[in-house]
Amino acid sequence: MSLQERVDTLLGRGSKQRTLEEKEQLLGYGLILPSILLVSLIILYPLGYNIYLSFHEVPLAPGEEPTFVAVEHYTSLLSDSAFWEALYNTIIFTFFSDLLATAGGLIAALLLNRAFRGRRLVRGLMLLPYVAPIIAVAFAWRWMLDPLFGIVPYFLNSVLSLNLGTVDLLGNSDTAIWSVIIFDAWRYFPFAFLMLIARVQAIPEEMYEAARIDGAGWFAQFKDITLPELKYILATVFLLRWIWNFNKFADVWLLTRQVTTLPIFTYQTAFANFELGLGAAISMILFLFLISFVLIYVNTVLEW
Repeated sequence: MSLQERVDTLLGRGSKQRTLEEKEQLLGYGLILPSILLVSLIILYPLGYNIYLSFHEVPLAPGEEPTFVAVEHYTSLLSDSAFWEALYNTIIFTFFSDLLATAGGLIAALLLNRAFRGRRLVRGLMLLPYVAPIIAVAFAWRWMLDPLFGIVPYFLNSVLSLNLGTVDLLGNSDTAIWSVIIFDAWRYFPFAFLMLIARVQAIPEEMYEAARIDGAGWFAQFKDITLPELKYILATVFLLRWIWNFNKFADVWLLTRQVTTLPIFTYQTAFANFELGLGAAISMILFLFLISFVLIYVNTVLEW
């Protein structure tokens, strides 16, 4: 068989045996091939190289080769209190910021589902924290929480007359993490609002009318009608925000240096302490956490 005949056979020209479905499959593979190559280049190769680094001690001197250390980096992390503290901070930050953002989005969706004058304007303003640049809102919050001239310490001491003295909410590690949680919940509750408002509006009003006729109050309507109708959207929002927050770096780093999460711990280890192999091992542990969360999302929400 000549080269031209082979090409014709591959493309389905001159062959009665190749079906239309096979031709469509071949075309589909050809169309996704550039995406596969791009993903392999920008994701799979760095991931594979990161796995390689996590099993090696990487020298900083040019020309020196990495030294294989097996699982030494991983075992050292298990006995490192800084790693466990970063993991604890990550879980606390992720859970409570996700919970508050989802609850805030749900409350906003229920309130703005009612008709009132200026509702469209209010809905638009609700999105400002989400669309504003992170660098701008982070430094605005740092100014508001400043212990010397911030509006929050002034409100606590002067308006509420709590007489707390110098209130450094971002300089104290015990209060800094809760400040970051509130900031993140404020910034990302519009995402939950956008996801939930569409589903709230799709709930038939007849269901609420029937419940009111049966004597159900607002709480019973919320518990027996609204929540069941929103459970899949709530699960989607919570799991998506959990995955994103677990990998969050910029929001925490820009707001305070008193909170160390796993992404920040990875950055400090690899690029501040120049322990590239150990930093790669931390990032691989973070990657395994994220993969497990993605699998939970796929199995529980998408039900693949």
